[in-house]
Amino acid sequence: QVQLVESGGGLVQPGGSLRLSCAASGSIFTLYAMSWYRQAPGKQRELVARISSSGSTNVADSVKGRFTISRDNAKNTLYLQMNSLKPEDTAVYYCKALGQWGQGTQVTVSS
Repeated sequence: QVQLVESGGGLVQPGGSLRLSCAASGSIFTLYAMSWYRQAPGKQRELVARISSSGSTNVADSVKGRFTISRDNAKNTLYLQMNSLKPEDTAVYYCKALGQWGQGTQVTVSS
């Protein structure tokens, strides 16, 4: 089992940037894939980006070219760098690994 704690959310203007972090503990970090999801009000939770244990990445078409997923195995931490943010990126962002979810961090993009 793994425990996940997200941080880094907040309020940002359109066109701005944020970096989300997800600290993992309780399992061997390097052995599993990790993902970022988001859920906007009234919408289903959707996959934003995924990174394998070896570092291969996939991102959703809606954020391609703007968001980058990465991991620091020495720090047991997953990241999501979000650039050129849009109001439609407003959501609660969650990390997921081994079937476990973090508590989420709110990202609000508004002027």
